[in-house]
Amino acid sequence: MRVDSNIMKSTSISELRRDIVSGAWVVIATGRGKRPHDFLKQKQSVFNQPKANCPFEKLISPPFLAYDHEGHTTDKNWWVQVTANKYPAFGRGICAVFQRTGPYEWTEGVGHHELVISRDHKKSLGAMTDREAELIFRAYQAHYWAMKDDPCVEYVSIFHNHGRMSGASISHPHSQIIAIPVIPPDIANSLKGSKEYFQKHKTCVHCLIIDAELKENIRIIYQNERFVVVSPYASRSAFEMRVYPKRHGAHFEAITDTDRLMLANAMRTALAKIMIGLKNPDFNFFLHTAPTGDSKDFDHYHWHFEIIPKTAIWAGFEIGTGIEISTIAPEVAAVFLRNIKVL
Repeated sequence: MRVDSNIMKSTSISELRRDIVSGAWVVIATGRGKRPHDFLKQKQSVFNQPKANCPFEKLISPPFLAYDHEGHTTDKNWWVQVTANKYPAFGRGICAVFQRTGPYEWTEGVGHHELVISRDHKKSLGAMTDREAELIFRAYQAHYWAMKDDPCVEYVSIFHNHGRMSGASISHPHSQIIAIPVIPPDIANSLKGSKEYFQKHKTCVHCLIIDAELKENIRIIYQNERFVVVSPYASRSAFEMRVYPKRHGAHFEAITDTDRLMLANAMRTALAKIMIGLKNPDFNFFLHTAPTGDSKDFDHYHWHFEIIPKTAIWAGFEIGTGIEISTIAPEVAAVFLRNIKVL
């Protein structure tokens, strides 16, 4: 049975909300009584390795790309560099050859695994200026272009781990770019949901979400001329955020210089809000964008970044069902973060 939410107001201790793109269910467990300030009571992991022992304190030779603080390519006085990961998860090999072992299928882990390292040992992206942050995204974009036409590459993943709980092993701020020969399942599900919605309704599902959120203005955290930061309706974790371009586009790498600066402003502001409001929690952020294949096949998709603060740990229910539990309503999280003042 389906009823209009305007007719019947839920009085239960939790809500099951369904993601309109992936179809996945999440639990908004408002009955657990979590308020925004309750998360400040949680012990934050201290992760600040000594600068003297940091492997990122010098230019790692030879870098693929390095910019100085003014955005010029350089081999000294660098602000951001892209270099090979010393311990890569993917590397050279024979691509596009899928083999079987009994009932199982496998292929070699062919691809690329690079690091994007900023110069300051402690300054995270949320503490940077817009111009400093823009150079990080410029490095993402430039190296994405360098990888995408490799015939072995089907998808380019860009992500950032902040803090031990996020999976970071080195505290010095850095991101990673991994190019792989398959489309990962999370992306495949997102693409599938986007395509099915477009085929049925002849419109982009993410554009629909953006329009609805801008109209309702209850889960908007921040916006500038070209980007909007939203607390998702079906948030998988407390204080989750998504950063969408207001203009439709399937491919992150195609953004303009102006778009890139606006993206840097939106991402920096979003991260600064959780850094200030939640006392610098561990977090992950990552890019969802179209695969590297024929661009026309993915015109229905809408690229974006997702930010996941580490406010909870998966337990038996989450692991056993795949349904994540958030202990704060995204509407409440949005109000809290929206009111955090950021320079």
